[in-house]
Amino acid sequence: MKVAVFALGAALAVPFALRADTPNVYAIRGARIVTAAGATIESGTIVVRRGVIDAVGASVAVPPDAAVIDGAGKTVYPGLIDLGNTRAADQPAPQLPQNIRTTAELERWKRLQILKPQARAADAVKVDDAELTRLASAGITAVLALPAGEVISGQSALVNVAAPPDEPQIGNIVEPRRGLVVVKSPVALHVSFPDRPRAANNGYPESLMGVIAFVRQAFLDAQHYAEIRSAPQRALPGEEPDDPALEAMQPAIERKIPVAFEANEGRQILRALKLAKELKLEPIVTGGRHAEEVAADLKAQNVRLVYSLNYPVRPRTLAPDADEPLSAMRERAEAPKVPAALAAAGVSFAFSSSGLSDPKDFVKNAAKAARAGLAADAAVRALTLSAATIAGVGDRLGSIEKGKIANLVVADGDLFDEKTKITRVFVAGRPVALDAAPAAPAGRGR
Repeated sequence: MKVAVFALGAALAVPFALRADTPNVYAIRGARIVTAAGATIESGTIVVRRGVIDAVGASVAVPPDAAVIDGAGKTVYPGLIDLGNTRAADQPAPQLPQNIRTTAELERWKRLQILKPQARAADAVKVDDAELTRLASAGITAVLALPAGEVISGQSALVNVAAPPDEPQIGNIVEPRRGLVVVKSPVALHVSFPDRPRAANNGYPESLMGVIAFVRQAFLDAQHYAEIRSAPQRALPGEEPDDPALEAMQPAIERKIPVAFEANEGRQILRALKLAKELKLEPIVTGGRHAEEVAADLKAQNVRLVYSLNYPVRPRTLAPDADEPLSAMRERAEAPKVPAALAAAGVSFAFSSSGLSDPKDFVKNAAKAARAGLAADAAVRALTLSAATIAGVGDRLGSIEKGKIANLVVADGDLFDEKTKITRVFVAGRPVALDAAPAAPAGRGR
């Protein structure tokens, strides 16, 4: 067991370590390069060596040991980042234990389902999963794996969609391979405000105000826990000396990690900002369906936002000739316009899929935002460098710059053109097969 734990720790510390005998030098030559960090290079070369970008520029020489990829007529983008994927981690729904005998035990179990700050998405990330790897076909190379559940649901993790190939080993290799895809963990502690949590099931909290009170009290309890941990004499009779949930909340109350509040209506967002200010937390807003209503408040408090590209759609159960409420039609029409309003207000934002079933809709819906007024370069940044920066890895990911992780997307045209096809994808410097089809072999450099 100690060996397995050590292996996982080593993998997390050096997530992209490669076998010494694995050739991993590529040169994409003569391509249009959208760096996301500066000016676009109309014709240049990118050299990838052992998982990172070794060189990029208009006059970069191709190393003799590189596999050369002809980039003529192609455009290279940084790998796209989805900052809110609900399917990246395998987290089964909790089952009510059969040995619960009293109402008090039942209520304690329910409370544990809505107070799970110690739950780590990184511990449940899918590895070598076809559904996750399929995201690469849409140009998505990294996702924020979200913890499952409601209210205080746990800690997210930023992960690559594919792990490097490994030789078969005897024994349990899932945990070490899981470490190979983790870019950062934790990224944020996630909080939502359902009107009535499913886990409560006729118990407390059974209303939105009850949920808000529960969240506030949980953070106040975590602050008090920190006080008695540093000064045990302050503990009251009966207080737990060791509480895993409150212990897991310490990085958030110490502002070492942000708290991601899910909120869509303007008033919900303002309520989350007020709560964060009261509790002295570093907030991120996720969802943001009507964030344009409070864009000035977000900017004034320098709050980052992750906007859901899972736009509202006409219900499939509705007959073709049936009328819809005007408010629903207006919300559907306005959704793609919100990112442009955020950009105009100077709000830092990125995008999430938030449950989109088809990965290609992630890019299609970003394209709709671009057609609705968001500048194309701002849309690219929201999908790449801004996402990486919000996740706390902007120094390692999100742009095509020397020294950064080589997550790259090669397309045969503009990313937001409906006719454009993704032709190649690199994750941590390794080509990923698209739609289960092997990539064409690269020629050798001379």
